[in-house]
Parts: sequence; C-alpha cells; structure tokens
Amino acid sequence: MPLTTASDTRLTSISAAILNILLPYHRTTDRTPAPADAFPHQLRRIADFVRDGAPVVFTLPGFPCKSPNPAKVLGYLPDQGERLSLTFLHTLCTEIERIYPPGAHVIICSDGHVFGDLVHVPDVHIDAYADELRVLMARQGLTGLSLFDLRDVLGDLDHDTKRAHVHHRHAPAVDALRAEIRADDHALALYRGITRFLVEDTADWTGTRSALQRACRQRAYGVIQRSRAWGALTAEHHPRAVRLSIHPQPIGAPKFGIRLLDAPDAWTTPWHSSALHRADGTWTLVPRATAARLGRLMYHDGRPSHFEQH
Repeated sequence: MPLTTASDTRLTSISAAILNILLPYHRTTDRTPAPADAFPHQLRRIADFVRDGAPVVFTLPGFPCKSPNPAKVLGYLPDQGERLSLTFLHTLCTEIERIYPPGAHVIICSDGHVFGDLVHVPDVHIDAYADELRVLMARQGLTGLSLFDLRDVLGDLDHDTKRAHVHHRHAPAVDALRAEIRADDHALALYRGITRFLVEDTADWTGTRSALQRACRQRAYGVIQRSRAWGALTAEHHPRAVRLSIHPQPIGAPKFGIRLLDAPDAWTTPWHSSALHRADGTWTLVPRATAARLGRLMYHDGRPSHFEQH
C-alpha cells in the first residue's frame, strides 16, 4: 500500500507540473487564474501518458486558413503570426521535456477544409496554407509538432464529398445546437464570436449590413456544426490526447483554451490578423489595416511577413 501511495503521489505531482507549464497561457474569459487541481479532466489525461512513460499528446484543432479579408491579413499563406505561434507550441513541448523526459507532442488538427465553403475560402488556398505549415515546421526544426487534416482521414476524395461525409457522420443537429446556444452562455459566446468573424471576413458584400449579419448568423451555425464534427473525428483518431482549443474555455472544461500570442481580445488568432512587432520588442496580433497604420511592412523569404512598429 505505501508503494502505491508513493507512486500515485509522484504521478499526480508530475501531471500537475506539466499542466503548470500551460497554465500561464490559459485562454479563458474567467477573470481569476486557477490552480492545476481545478482542471481534473486534463490532469487525468496527462496522468495516463505519465503512467505509461509516454510522450504527452495534445491535439489542437485550428490553423484552418487565412481570413479572406485583405484588411485583416497579408495573404492566404502562413506568415510571422503562424511562425511565432508554432514556435511557441514547440517551446511548450521542450519545457515539458525538461521536467518529464518523454516530452510532449502537439498535433495541429488543421480544420480549413471542414468549413472552407462556409467561410468562403477556396480549397486550393486551404491546401497551400496547410502545406506551407508543414514546410515551416520542417524548416524550423519544430519536432514537437505535426499536422493532421482531412487528407489524412479521407485521402484524395474531392473536398465537397469529404465535408459531406464528416458532417453526416459527426455534426450535431442544428435544432439541438440552437437550443444549446439559447441555454448555455459559453456556447452563446462562441456563436457570437464566430458570427463576428464571418461578418468581418466578408470583404465583397454588396447588400445591407443587416442582411449580411443575418446571413452570417446562419453560417455560424454551420461552422459550429462542422467544428464539432471535426472535434469528434480528431477524438476518434487520437482518443487519448489532451484536447487544446484556440477558443476561450471555462476553468475545468474538457477542452483547455490556449493563447498562442498576445492580442487585444481573447478571440484573435494568427489567421484572422497580422503580426506587429512593437517598439518594445514584444509581438501582438492586430488587423492588417491597423498594423499598416502603426508600422512598416516587412518581408520573409520574399513574401509579406509582418509589420515593424515605427
């Protein structure tokens, strides 16, 4: 009995130490930081890997594609925002390895194809974005990361067939989703956040503002349905993984929200913005139009990359 207790204590201690590395970057709308023991779901998942002496596997749905609005982003390929964010995730893995030698691995579950038709981004741009992420990881030696997308699941089927397959198999019914959004503040915040992104990302709308908002509210339901479907599919393929999220998550939720880079609000991501290198040496994410007012455009490998503050 004493041996088991000592073993359990060590397991709990290592799992909490691993989670403590992530806690400073918890993306949440909760005002007060919480200790590791407020995240029992994540601690259980981490402990499963630690018990086996295996690398801790995290899945992070996100990095879908760039916003189609040129006032927000520099183009349809990854830029400094993605480079900084992926480097940050890799650094988390190396920090975990320092205290837990088997280390950690983050699987970027790139979900652009899942809802590309709803966000009005061409599939060829989504492929190019994901392919460039893979090149970036290899070139920068980000061995703690890998990328998983619909091509890994359904191969060379055409994109509409893939989307229909995932939606049919895994998406919740829209009526159930509406009821959840009416009843749950977190679901409502997500719905409003996605609606706002869809409105902002529509660069060529010729109708009225109210008609655009109506259309985006409808599309937001579809985006959430497909996002849930992708979450279910990635859980099927990576059933033991600790689930990260690029969206704010409440303390103790099954998903752990992770902040990739500093930004003015909790919803901003590298693919909805441009990176600005501030005069004090720090980085932030802001819309391209804002960054262009504050700084000058910089290039990396011959492509627009980020802005340097004046």
